[in-house]
Amino acid sequence: MTSGRADVNRRRIEQVALAELLRDPDASMDQIARAAGVVRRTVYGHFPSRDALIAALVDSAVETVARAHASGREGVDDPAEALARATLAAWEIADRYRLLVALAQRSVTMEGIRERLAPVRKECADLLQRGLDQGVFVSPLPAAALAYVHEQVLFGLMEAVNAGALAADRAGRSAAATMLISAGVPAERATELVESLTRPTTA
Repeated sequence: MTSGRADVNRRRIEQVALAELLRDPDASMDQIARAAGVVRRTVYGHFPSRDALIAALVDSAVETVARAHASGREGVDDPAEALARATLAAWEIADRYRLLVALAQRSVTMEGIRERLAPVRKECADLLQRGLDQGVFVSPLPAAALAYVHEQVLFGLMEAVNAGALAADRAGRSAAATMLISAGVPAERATELVESLTRPTTA
């Protein structure tokens, strides 16, 4: 099999696996192979185990979230607006993967997920530090610690949506406002900023 064909097969298997696992978290490698239209040996040729497949899906999800987070804050000078935009952009992507995150905790472990998120956490800490330096954010925590808090809050909100404790259609806005408030932005200002960024534009 050529390298190009192998890459196409791998991407196809990953796409199908994500859909199958979100539909049925207990989906087996056999089920995934059948859904992808390949033999089981082909799946195992790319992923030696089910856990390895899930880890690869988490890697892909983290890369996509990282790009969204960077895109959201790009070119925005105000740290509060940058944080809100980055959170909204990242949540829009992360919301697609929140069931995968819950599934991954069975195999990848939260420690593995945290390691994968280290570059995003570093960028978040840098943004938070800029806001603290400018007096836009106020926190008794140093930026690096606050970045960990923000990360865990996002995981908690994902679990809340999965459990039905938070409406999915409000979760992104709730996440952005929570990030701002936890960074010391007054609640009224945080809510106004998030609503202004998510208000439908009129033609």
